[in-house]
Formats: sequence, structure tokens, C-alpha cells
Amino acid sequence: MFIYTIRRLNLFIITLAILTMIGFSILRLDQTSLWSNQPFWSGWLIYIENLLSGNLGLNQNGTPILQEVLTVFPATLELCFFAFGLSLVVGIPLGTLAGVRQGRPVDTIISSLALVGYSIPLFWLAMLLILLFSLNLGWLPVAGRHSLLYEIQHVTGFAIVDVLLSEKPYRAEALVDVIRHLVLPTLVLAMAPTTEVIRLTRASVAEVMTQNYIKVAHTKGLSTFEIIIRHVRKNAIPPIIPKLGMQFSTMMTFAMLTESIFNWPGIGRWLLDAISDQNYVAIQAGVITVASFILIANIFSDLAGAAINPLARKEWYAIK
Repeated sequence: MFIYTIRRLNLFIITLAILTMIGFSILRLDQTSLWSNQPFWSGWLIYIENLLSGNLGLNQNGTPILQEVLTVFPATLELCFFAFGLSLVVGIPLGTLAGVRQGRPVDTIISSLALVGYSIPLFWLAMLLILLFSLNLGWLPVAGRHSLLYEIQHVTGFAIVDVLLSEKPYRAEALVDVIRHLVLPTLVLAMAPTTEVIRLTRASVAEVMTQNYIKVAHTKGLSTFEIIIRHVRKNAIPPIIPKLGMQFSTMMTFAMLTESIFNWPGIGRWLLDAISDQNYVAIQAGVITVASFILIANIFSDLAGAAINPLARKEWYAIK
């Protein structure tokens, strides 16, 4: 496990170095910037020193970019965490049921629904949900992170946590309001990852169900539920953990579109504004932040999967 960890960290460092080159190249696109007048390699080393010291540059109004990133990035993380959690809660049970009942009507229905959900355009689904739950029924707000009636102090950047830490008399009402604003973006963002979780879980469970120890468990008289709890769950879930980490990474890219539709004040919408304003300093800061987080998430998912599933380490060694 130690050697596996070292090799994964080496791959992380190499990828991160390439990423910093991309970020530095973005800064050099601005012909009026001081970075464009420096030699590439010497300027790149200075750029890395600035990153290591937490200096992502200054915005057009003179404020540190890092301060803005720390304001908008937690909003994106909060949305992604809830959407990813929803995809696991819904996707793993449905995928398990489809894998256990492979080839039967239940499997066909679940697989068909997953395919339809994966094929639905994100913006189209968002518009339908807004039209139904916000405009027609009036149950949920159209956009934003919370109502302007409530003043929520920025402490951690996570709205729910900040509301719980608040001592305002309207804390309970503000918490309900934050959750209501979170529902529609979470449902939209969770759609594509949920379908992938169903597909991955179904394939893994179907493979486990063909193993000899499952047949032995059947001959011992164990019920299907007991087999799932004792054997299928602990053997089917570990192999897909690294792939689930990839789904969380993909969700970060879908978050940009979701935030723009629901006017969610996250790093995705912030990046789109930076691109429209040709703010290269903000663009490189956003790219570095999002890509670094995705790399870290993938590394941790790989390590967690290898720690739980030793076969993953053996396969990786065989490839290398």
C-alpha cells in the first residue's frame, strides 16, 4: 500500500506541474501583463512560488483573487456534496436491485430510466423543474442561494453550516430557506451522476452474483436480502469506489452550467463571468483551484479504493 501511495502521489505531482504550466500560459495571453514579457521557464518558476505562497494574483479592482475564490468555491462544494450524496443514496440501491435482478423486468425498467436520465440535457431538465416547482406550483424558489430577507454571515462558506453557526433570531427560518434554494440545483446536478452510479453498481453486482460463493450461499438457504448484505455489498462496492471519485470530478464541470441557470454564486458562474470579461488572472485562478481539487478527489478515491480492495493495487502494479 505504501508503494502504491507513493506512485499515485508522483503521478499527482506530475499532473499538477502540467496544470501550473497551463495556468501560467493563460496569464501570458494578456499582452499587457508582466507575465507575457518574461521567459517562459523562469516566469513559470516564479509563478509556482507565488502559488505556494497562496498568491493567485490580484483582480481588476485590486482585491486578492484568493479572497474571491474562498468566497465562491465553498458554494460550489456545498452544491456538489449534496448532489453527490443524493446520487449515492439513490443510485447504489437501484443499481444493486438491477444487478441482482439482471435480465428481469425490474432490471429493464431501472436501466431504461437510467438511460433516459443520462440522455436528458441538463439545461432542459433545469427549465422543466423551474417551470413546474417554481412558476406553476410555487413550492421552491427560482434562483439564488438564499432569500435577501435573511442576512447570513460568511464564516465557512457553506450556507447551511453558516446558518447553524448564526445567532440570529430567524435562524430556523433561514435554514429552511437555504434548503429550499438548494433543492432544485441539487436535483438537476445529481441526475447524470445518479445514472452513472446505477450503471456502475449494476455491472459490479451482476459480476459478483456469478461468483461461486454466491451460489454456495444460495445452496445454504440464505435469502436474497441476506446474500446482498453479507456478500454482495462488501464485494461489489469497493471496486467502483475509484470510479465514483471520477463521477464527483465530472460533477464539478456540470456545476458550471447548473450555477449559471440557477444564479448560484459558485466558482462555476464566477469563472463564466471571468471568461466574458477576459479576466485572465481570475480564469487561471479558477482553473488551478477546480483542477487541483479534482486531482485531490481522484487521488483520495483511488487510495480509498485500493485500501478497501487489494485487487486494485495488484491490477495497477500489473499495468505498470
